[in-house]
Amino acid sequence: MLSVLVCDDDKEIVDAIEIYLSQEGYRILKAYDGMQALEILKREEIHLLILDIMMPRMDGIRATLKIREASSIPIIMLSAKSEDTDKILGLNLGADDYVTKPFNPLELVARAKSQLRRYTKLGNMQEKDAENVFRTGGLLINDDRKEVTVDDEPVKLTPIEYNILLLLMKNQGRVFSIEQIYESIWQEEAIAADNTVAVHIRHIREKIEINPKEPRYLKVVWGVGYKVEKIE
Repeated sequence: MLSVLVCDDDKEIVDAIEIYLSQEGYRILKAYDGMQALEILKREEIHLLILDIMMPRMDGIRATLKIREASSIPIIMLSAKSEDTDKILGLNLGADDYVTKPFNPLELVARAKSQLRRYTKLGNMQEKDAENVFRTGGLLINDDRKEVTVDDEPVKLTPIEYNILLLLMKNQGRVFSIEQIYESIWQEEAIAADNTVAVHIRHIREKIEINPKEPRYLKVVWGVGYKVEKIE
């Protein structure tokens, strides 16, 4: 059974979240400030943390900073509309998502299920045991299964597109020239390969990027080549 830790100094909010998530079959643990959450994380296996920003003793921002020193479990932050600056800070420090109060419980449940699905099926729990799984941000390649997903949604690539993306995903942050990509994938000398590679890169972007004109993952380094950005 997957375990969710809910941390908020408002006990009514904690109890309400417990009711909704328990109905989905999750085991719920409760804390009412950041220090209590850290203590529970030390002794329990937690798969998702729902964490309020404003709390006594230790707030959600400081708790997130401490948690990220040792753990990569997904964190959903709860924030009031007046806490936008703290919310952005929390995301920058390693929170995975946020929900603004007052929130629709069904929206929170949907976001929780999405984070749990990514973590347990496509994220760190599986990656620890899978040498052929490569991830950056929401983009993931499971080379054992020959599967590509973006934010848990399957992406269909041609064999050439898949092999180009796999090459770049295995070497995140490294820039490959057009000639290097061509010779690695086609296994022949790169002669007038610019258009061939560029067309495949464009097709890959159209499939994996929300906005292909402003790509998050597959970047061009002008005059040099292409790379996949490493995103934690």
